[in-house]
Amino acid sequence: MAVTPEVQGVLDLVAAAGEVPTDELTPQMMRESYAAMNAITVREEVASVVDRTIPGPAGDIPVRVYTPTTEPGPHPCLVFYHGGGWVIGDLDTHDASVRMLANASGVTVVSVDYRLAPEHPFPAAVDDALAAVRWVAGHGAELDVDPARLAVGGDSAGGNLSAVVAQQACASGPDLRFQLLVYPATDGTLSSPSVDENGEGYFLTKEAMEWFWGHYMGGVRSKDPLVSPLHAPDEALAGLAPALIITAEYDPLRDEGEAYAARLEAAGVDVTATRYDRMIHGFFQMQDWVPEGRVAIDEAAAALRRALA
Repeated sequence: MAVTPEVQGVLDLVAAAGEVPTDELTPQMMRESYAAMNAITVREEVASVVDRTIPGPAGDIPVRVYTPTTEPGPHPCLVFYHGGGWVIGDLDTHDASVRMLANASGVTVVSVDYRLAPEHPFPAAVDDALAAVRWVAGHGAELDVDPARLAVGGDSAGGNLSAVVAQQACASGPDLRFQLLVYPATDGTLSSPSVDENGEGYFLTKEAMEWFWGHYMGGVRSKDPLVSPLHAPDEALAGLAPALIITAEYDPLRDEGEAYAARLEAAGVDVTATRYDRMIHGFFQMQDWVPEGRVAIDEAAAALRRALA
């Protein structure tokens, strides 16, 4: 089975733009390219969008608060961590998909601009991600959100951070009601079969994954659960918040996302795993060009509504 015609169109555009060898790319070059690619997406209107900062372990953390209704709260809340391999991405690159997610779910979304590698390697992103969800949990009145209806979520590297935060929150708070993991990176050893099977020709490559992990971890392939939530002990998984894990058939990260879903299920966690056939990594953000991107956003929104009702 091949990718859909819409996905093939995206891949053809990427190929036509020409490819620079990954080892010749600097983080700044990748950030600019990623920002330009996401700048052309359609942005829905949201009732309220506010940029602000919250305190973090190494200074203020920029966040963007999306409130999809003018009705008084407190509202349920999703703390969202963007993807980009812990090296690229920011509040703007994920603005369009987060707007859609907020509107479709009716949930207030706090998008977190955590520190990026290589300037700030592991564990800076984890530290910021934990600080953000704990701050939100402790300042519900300030945001007009309900700390008792709190979720975390993100895509790719953001899915990794969401899984790590969910494990840490289960051990030491705050209480979470849900985790949304969109094609999450869960295994820093890069040893799943799909890493090689889908490692070339499908937007995210094995070479790029090695580049991202290299900047984040300095080349170390670690099973530390703060890096690789798939390798957490059984006791760290029992009692975790319910999860929706979305994967894509032609994604190097497919198998590790599905393996994490299987581990959660074995630990007794309420988990739904949805594989989107004929899709590639990043399709959740390609909703303007790939219809399944919007379908996945709607699935995530429905799951959030149910979990945070």
